[in-house]
Amino acid sequence: MKQDRQALILEMLKTHPNDPFLIYAAALEYKKAGSIDQSIELMTKLYTEQPEYLASYYQLGKLLEDKNEVEKAVEVYKAGREVAKAQKDQKTLSELSEALMILDEDDGEVW
Repeated sequence: MKQDRQALILEMLKTHPNDPFLIYAAALEYKKAGSIDQSIELMTKLYTEQPEYLASYYQLGKLLEDKNEVEKAVEVYKAGREVAKAQKDQKTLSELSEALMILDEDDGEVW
């Protein structure tokens, strides 16, 4: 069933290549399948081309952490905090700030 879901998402992505939800869903499916590089590629696409898609920041940061690219993860988390503030999304702001605290990269910024 997992491969069916992944195949369906990838098929829909061919028709709607810029749909942020489909890109995000495909990236998560790649992550589940252990294809971290492909997942990072899609999450980076969201990060750069559709920066308002807030969910991508936390996931991309975690993927980069998994690849031991901590400096890049910190950059992504901090950028995501700015978007979360602009969107007044306290939950995501808290999650991103917590991720930075865990990495000991919290800059003491008040939420």
